[in-house]
Amino acid sequence: MTLKEIAAHASVSRSTVSLVMQESPLVAAQTRERVRASAQALGYVYNRGAATLRSARTSTLGVIVHDIANPFFSAMVAGIDETLQRRGYVPFLATSGDSPERQARLIARLREQRVDALLLCPAEQTPACVIASFAGWHMPCVEVMRHVGETPHGDFVGADIPSGIAAAVAHLFAQGHRRVALLAGAGDHSADRQRVTGYREAMQRAGLETEIRVHRGELSRRAGLERTLALMQSPSAPTALICHNDLVALGALLALQRLGLEAGHDCAVVGIDDIDEAALAEPALTSIATQPRDIGQAAAELALARIDDPRGDRRRIVLPAPLEIRATTAFPLGTPQESS
Repeated sequence: MTLKEIAAHASVSRSTVSLVMQESPLVAAQTRERVRASAQALGYVYNRGAATLRSARTSTLGVIVHDIANPFFSAMVAGIDETLQRRGYVPFLATSGDSPERQARLIARLREQRVDALLLCPAEQTPACVIASFAGWHMPCVEVMRHVGETPHGDFVGADIPSGIAAAVAHLFAQGHRRVALLAGAGDHSADRQRVTGYREAMQRAGLETEIRVHRGELSRRAGLERTLALMQSPSAPTALICHNDLVALGALLALQRLGLEAGHDCAVVGIDDIDEAALAEPALTSIATQPRDIGQAAAELALARIDDPRGDRRRIVLPAPLEIRATTAFPLGTPQESS
């Protein structure tokens, strides 16, 4: 079966059939449907592999994140996919598990697939030479949420988490909290440093230098539960927790419940990311909204722009991260719980 036969069946030109098979937006919707119907009726299957050998582009993008199980990344990938679909691109998604070695294998495999660009949330301890290599490969790379080194050296899309943490500390201070602890991650990548630095600076501005407490550990819901149980039973338990992400914060809510404490009354809890579950939790979780879907859309748009203009100026896009105040921080410290 050939494109010429499909063209005759659909009463269009061969070039029109070719554009439809390449998912070009230049063909009217009605014509696209007619061509696809003809191809299906004649049993034609488009050989995309052969087509990409004739083209400089494959209309595919690689996406590598370190933890696809985290709802933040699910929402981010949804934003990426929405943007790519509008341009006829398809994402290839992979997860590194925060392993630089696995990440290197994934990058090599995606290069073999000739993806047009890569969206990368770098694994911890990614060498700087990895990011530098993309220029030599003529493959655009956009770092997302994390970056290698102290500052991004290429295209980057992230969220202004330090400003969100500053707003959270100021809000907690106004509610009467002084012992505000940060449940941070155990790593030393840019996202960890961003949170710790933002927290320390916010506490200093509030005059709480002596109350700075950074507790490091794993970042799952279970870890949030176990870490909070241990912390709240210490002699100088905090009255407020700022958590690395919402999963840790949701685990903290479960711990407070087990201890017979009321989140928002006995101990305030703040998460980061504002995943869908945050507003649905009981009590509803205050969270710093990193807007993962918007992050994904912005990253995909930047990658597509870099494909079109490889020599353009490198860009750093940092989206706002507002504090969404809900029940877990809505009451002044020590406010009695209303009886039902």
